[in-house]
Amino acid sequence: MGNQILIGVNGAAGRMGQRVAVLVYQDPDLKLGAALESENSPALGKDAGEVAGIGPIGVEIQSELTDRVDVIIDFSLPAGLIKIAGICAERQIGLVAATTGLTPEQRNEVLTASQTTPLILAPNMSLAVNLMMKLVREASHSLKNSPGGVDVEIIERHHRFKEDAPSGTALHFGEIVADEMGQTEHVHGRAGRPGPRPVCEIGYHALRTGDNVGEHTIVFGMMGETIDLTVRGHTRDSYVYGALAGAKYLAAQKPGLYTMADVLGLN
Repeated sequence: MGNQILIGVNGAAGRMGQRVAVLVYQDPDLKLGAALESENSPALGKDAGEVAGIGPIGVEIQSELTDRVDVIIDFSLPAGLIKIAGICAERQIGLVAATTGLTPEQRNEVLTASQTTPLILAPNMSLAVNLMMKLVREASHSLKNSPGGVDVEIIERHHRFKEDAPSGTALHFGEIVADEMGQTEHVHGRAGRPGPRPVCEIGYHALRTGDNVGEHTIVFGMMGETIDLTVRGHTRDSYVYGALAGAKYLAAQKPGLYTMADVLGLN
């Protein structure tokens, strides 16, 4: 077991951080080497395994990184990600940045870590979602000159507690479509009498229901036929499995910025 990759989790007491601890514990190729939380977290000093519900594993939740790790997986908050990105850059520790909701300025600050250490910064860690992004790009490229035109609508569904809308993943799907097909307008819902649908727009529609983990449908509507591409998450573990795949990939990489497409070999 000496070749195990040592993983640190930032945001260890959070819902996603706990699942990282559990799934790292279950993976024979990985070992949890550090568990980090904010300096005011009530979980400080507790065993990360006990917090995650798997019993003691000998890793105490701390506010500072004192142990050696190969890769950090971050499921925290923007401020926490920025802090750990600086530490990873300084110590040349690989970083899988799974925290979302960054401002452009915060994103740029995190990206500077890639100058000295391998970094993955992705809008979504799900392996299925990232494969879907490639399929959406291919569909957009193939349909862009379709006779009669193509109308693209993006429908996303998440749990009632999600605070932003539309989701960052939905917006990224829209960027992919616009990059291939050239739409210039991004419309968020419709009401009243907006008139006939212009060809230059992409429509976004956000649903918030129950405990839905995440669901995205990209609709390509043509005259006489329609293509719906849909990806559904059933549990939040899908994001953690993607982050673990990213960590395994980064452990063997040189400093630089990588994507989940790199991890999946889609480039």
